[in-house]
Amino acid sequence: MELDLAGAELKSVLNRLRRAQGQITGVIKMIEEGRDCEEVITQLAAASRALDRAGFAIIATGLQQCLTDAEVGMKNGEDKDVMRARLEKLFLSLA
Repeated sequence: MELDLAGAELKSVLNRLRRAQGQITGVIKMIEEGRDCEEVITQLAAASRALDRAGFAIIATGLQQCLTDAEVGMKNGEDKDVMRARLEKLFLSLA
């Protein structure tokens, strides 16, 4: 399945990924500086949430594309059940 993100969706996903990238960089710096464990974990959890939200946005876009154009998910002879199973597996990988 090919991902086709529109302008606003793409901007939102990229912003989330950049935010997570900055948070991860911050976590690394905090660990190197010997910062408080609670602060490190708080920032790590925030980075994890940002990555999860980016992943969910990508999956939601994929689901929307598949629902609006059934043929998108059926490339190479893929039927609806196989497409559904693939999307479910992707979704659950983030759960």
